Amino acid sequence: MSASPSVSSALTVSTSSSSASSSRTNSCIYIHHHCKNPKPLNVADAHIVYEGNVADTKDIALPFNDGDINEISVDIGGSLAKLCYAIRDESGQGVRFCFFSIETDRIDQFIAVIKDVLAKYYGHNPASGAVNENLVLIATGGGAYKFYDKLSTSLQCKVQKEDEMQCLIIGLDFFVTEIRREVFYFDESAHRYIDVQVAMNEDPVTCPPIVQDQYPYLLVNIGSGVSMVKVTGPGPDSFVRVGGSSLGGGTLWGLLSILTDCKTFDEMLEMAAHGKNENVDLLVGDIYGRSYNNIGLKASHIASSMGKVYKQVFEDKEGCNQDRAHRLSKFHQEDIARSLLYAVSNNIGQIAYLQAQRYNLKKIYFAGSYIRNHYQTIRTLSYAIDFWSQGTKKAYFLRHEGYLGSMGAFLMRRAE
Repeated sequence: MSASPSVSSALTVSTSSSSASSSRTNSCIYIHHHCKNPKPLNVADAHIVYEGNVADTKDIALPFNDGDINEISVDIGGSLAKLCYAIRDESGQGVRFCFFSIETDRIDQFIAVIKDVLAKYYGHNPASGAVNENLVLIATGGGAYKFYDKLSTSLQCKVQKEDEMQCLIIGLDFFVTEIRREVFYFDESAHRYIDVQVAMNEDPVTCPPIVQDQYPYLLVNIGSGVSMVKVTGPGPDSFVRVGGSSLGGGTLWGLLSILTDCKTFDEMLEMAAHGKNENVDLLVGDIYGRSYNNIGLKASHIASSMGKVYKQVFEDKEGCNQDRAHRLSKFHQEDIARSLLYAVSNNIGQIAYLQAQRYNLKKIYFAGSYIRNHYQTIRTLSYAIDFWSQGTKKAYFLRHEGYLGSMGAFLMRRAE
């Protein structure tokens, strides 16, 4: 199967052998075209390492990459700070990409983790006070600017700032085209995730794994807020932000911080997994007593998020005179968490569909640390796209959904 013109133009490939099969296991060189003189990366047999670690932080092995790596990258957003770094594989072959994230308001702890990584894997001890001129921290996201001085001073190395949107696109393209089992979608009928198989092309001229018809697509990146980016090709001028929403992960985190006892975003997702939204959401069945088949609405369809709450609060004649704690005591926190998760996710899904419809984009990638490989979140976003598009569009997800920016930043390293 031959590569589509848009995909083949995205990659620069070299091979150490005239044999197609041997090139697959020796040399497949990936180079993007978003900066001048980018360092090449041997992506032959690149794959996710499954060793029981958290879903979105699994290592990525590049068994045949033997180039020197003097770079580490971070993506510091409004809610989370993400780290991407490379270490020598324990097997002695190639390298592994490793990933880590933490809340941005714990930036000092984040920097402490980076220091440990630099000391253990890069031979650099920032505490020595000596600046390592050869080590580069590539930073993206708002924190690349907000914490620039802090990063430079604390880590005693060069800090290279890169554009956030550009890094997201580079990271997504790399994950999609080079990493097996990275992309998947949710199959509602089977209630399970389905891997999108990467089409293998053994032609030595285009030996990296290829996803056919990669472009155009819509990237929906969900962090504290939501950005929606139309991508039409592999180059630096082939993407544009077409919309977004202020109702994102920060919205859910903020509301549930007030309404529940959870202290972390992961706790909130775990709480939502055990909730029953029908206890607080007003459903179509509550209004009609059944489905509204004439317009395709099931009885379980949400007519109004949190729509039952006000009735339950004010059924108590004294309810309007009670404090917030008394009102909250009438509801299970798990039900509130699930309802708000559905509300935010459904809103994002519908806006994403409208943007995809506007630009005639059939492929929609959802990414960002909001998703966290969380079943209800993925299912809700998938259902929203399927429902509004009447099955003509599909929602795709990534194993490393939260690390597009940091991975893309790493790939922005320059050769001398």
